[in-house]
Amino acid sequence: MFAKLTPNVTNIVTIAAAAKAGGADGVTATNTVSGLMGLKGDGNAWPQVGSEKRTTYGGVSGNAIRPIALKAVSAIARALPGFPILATGGIDSADVGLQFLHAGAHAVQVCSAVQNQDYTVINDYNTGLQAMMYLKGRPDLAGWDGQSEPTPKHQKGKVVTISTDNGAKPFFGHFEGERWADIAERVSSEDKVLTLESTSPLPLDRTDAVNVPSINSVIGGGLSQIGQWYELSQSEQAVAVIDPDMCINCGKCYMTCNDSGYQAITFDGETHIPHVTDDCTGCTLCVSVCPINDCITMVDRDGPYLPNRGTPFFDEAEK
Repeated sequence: MFAKLTPNVTNIVTIAAAAKAGGADGVTATNTVSGLMGLKGDGNAWPQVGSEKRTTYGGVSGNAIRPIALKAVSAIARALPGFPILATGGIDSADVGLQFLHAGAHAVQVCSAVQNQDYTVINDYNTGLQAMMYLKGRPDLAGWDGQSEPTPKHQKGKVVTISTDNGAKPFFGHFEGERWADIAERVSSEDKVLTLESTSPLPLDRTDAVNVPSINSVIGGGLSQIGQWYELSQSEQAVAVIDPDMCINCGKCYMTCNDSGYQAITFDGETHIPHVTDDCTGCTLCVSVCPINDCITMVDRDGPYLPNRGTPFFDEAEK
């Protein structure tokens, strides 16, 4: 018997421990999250029941609760090692299913995805998991994220050459013509133009061994990297780096850093080329709003971040 746990509690681990002490074979984490569906423009509820058009709080499920479910599963797995967990909450692909297995789940449950499509998704998830287990056994594909190959440099879906020696140029207006003129000049002078190689995998020789891991071997594989905030490194810091070959010069990174961050990104008014300054604190706001995957990456900061607080501390002022 598996006890299905509600996430609408202060600490779901306490409830899981009580279920284990009471003799449960395992727990299901989690049930739906309490929420209110919505109100229309005139203030009437939707959905509404009866002539009084009243509503109540219901259970939110599907993708919206995935972060909550992942937290619950990992917290229970860390506190109760080996205790069986049936994970549920936003599992809509083999990739997400594998995330829950890494978080400590022993099996996964699918509901909303079946309702949104049909039962054939189960076959998709099974074959997807098999594919990802195979990819894990391919050392030459270590740079892949699940079934996703590394993001190639691109510009609006087109593979491009890297920035020219004359510096980064945006992909619009007269800058576009200057960019291609620079490239043409390099080609005519027999200078090598660096282009991007395909990251598509090549078939292995039959003599190459592929050690495909089992599902059991990946259960809980990510738990060692999950913990409380005070367990995080306070000395290693990261900063943002913008790839000019992938940047579409939209300015979203500049806007979010200027309005909600540390004003650590400059934005050229003519070329629209953003630049990250030394004031970057590694908050990743720019990464979250950038429309181009992997255009902005986080790299290790060279030395600690020393904030400019404007005024000296009291002990320094007294000196």
